[in-house]
Amino acid sequence: MGFTKSKLKETIREEILEILSEADPADIQAQQDLNTAMDDTIAKKNELGDALSEQDDEPKSSDLKSDSVASLAKELGKITREMKTVVNQWKKSEGEEKQELLNRLKELTTMKKEVEALL
Repeated sequence: MGFTKSKLKETIREEILEILSEADPADIQAQQDLNTAMDDTIAKKNELGDALSEQDDEPKSSDLKSDSVASLAKELGKITREMKTVVNQWKKSEGEEKQELLNRLKELTTMKKEVEALL
């Protein structure tokens, strides 16, 4: 069964609208917070002309030792928001995706504990 381009677009649009209409306001706010944090990070990277790899984006405890309490608290808030988002995704997922999200939660928990130790 073949779709015409306009029919495919309409089907995709309807699917997106259906998914968005089921979204929990807390999930939407968490995603908006993550988007804002990501935009801030991208802007800072562009300002500095820094070409960091994705792995370097996550702070290490050695990187955070010299940071102020305010910036550590801000980083802790970002990690906590991401954890909430990942937990909500984890609740809805199944199989291999659920395991990947669990692994991400473990990484985030480790990061959170490191930041809390520095505070």
